[in-house]
Amino acid sequence: MEYRYIGRSGLRVSPICLGTMTFGSVCNKQEAFSIMDKAYDAGINFFDTAEVYPVPPKAETVGITEELVGEWLSGKPRDSLIIATKVAGAASGWFVPPVRAGLTAIDSHHIIKGVEGSLRRLKCDYIDLYQMHWPDTIVPRDESMEAFDRLVRSGKVRYLGTSNDTAYGTTKSNMIAKFKGYKRFESIQNNFSLLNRRFLDEMAEMCISEKISLLPYSPMAGGVLSGKYNVEDNVSARFNEYRASEDPRIQAMADRFLNHKTLAATQRYMQIAEYLGISTATLAVAWSKQFSFVASTIIGARNKEQLDDSLAAIDLTLSDDILKRCDSVHADILYPMG
Repeated sequence: MEYRYIGRSGLRVSPICLGTMTFGSVCNKQEAFSIMDKAYDAGINFFDTAEVYPVPPKAETVGITEELVGEWLSGKPRDSLIIATKVAGAASGWFVPPVRAGLTAIDSHHIIKGVEGSLRRLKCDYIDLYQMHWPDTIVPRDESMEAFDRLVRSGKVRYLGTSNDTAYGTTKSNMIAKFKGYKRFESIQNNFSLLNRRFLDEMAEMCISEKISLLPYSPMAGGVLSGKYNVEDNVSARFNEYRASEDPRIQAMADRFLNHKTLAATQRYMQIAEYLGISTATLAVAWSKQFSFVASTIIGARNKEQLDDSLAAIDLTLSDDILKRCDSVHADILYPMG
């Protein structure tokens, strides 16, 4: 397996990262442990979580995911694993007690309190990658970067990252860090998939120029790229599921990932995958991790069997011809989406 460095950091990670946002909701403790065990045994050394997980966050469940990850970690050699978590930002709308309770999240007070809570739940002395979950629209980035820098210098955090950010916001944060001598963001965690290529504009250019690594999440576009929603009954059921969800992000997926264009594109991707003798999910994960600015693609699973297609992409390199065929699908069907 090829391990890659995140940004300019010393974090060397597997090309696939296990995301954990369903642990404690869709996945109970036993299933979560079996998923993490299977990923670890396959050589995955990178695990991503957040203080507000599981999704959707509720007062009675906030923090459970970190607790489950922490309990699982207690039986593993800590130095062999890269653990990433996130502090919630104001733009997330996740103001669920005890997380922020309506207060802005990326001020220095809440950043410090956030990491203390995560360390306690994860049962760790340090966090390898601490990320801003969503940019704060109120607190100046100077204050946020100073607080993040303090965490690194205290030894509680090794490196910093951002998530759901823009090219402007990420660059501004890192320019502040440069001129004030703070630690910078080494990674950005944004959505990126065969159905959502928006990152391939100034974001990709920023990553390459500034040596910042992308950690793509939802490479299978909310499950659409599995192909299971290309059956009419499943489409209707999925729309109802999205609309009934308490999580606004999931509701938005109906507009972003589930429509006539994405289903038509998925049908073409299914044909490409069939030609290669792999699943469409494997094709999607392999595609997302093949860019030079990507360090590790974040995958999720509801059970350990769902890991198989993603793990099959670990050592898979798509040929130039296959990449061109994927580009043709985007140009023919999805280009108007951006």
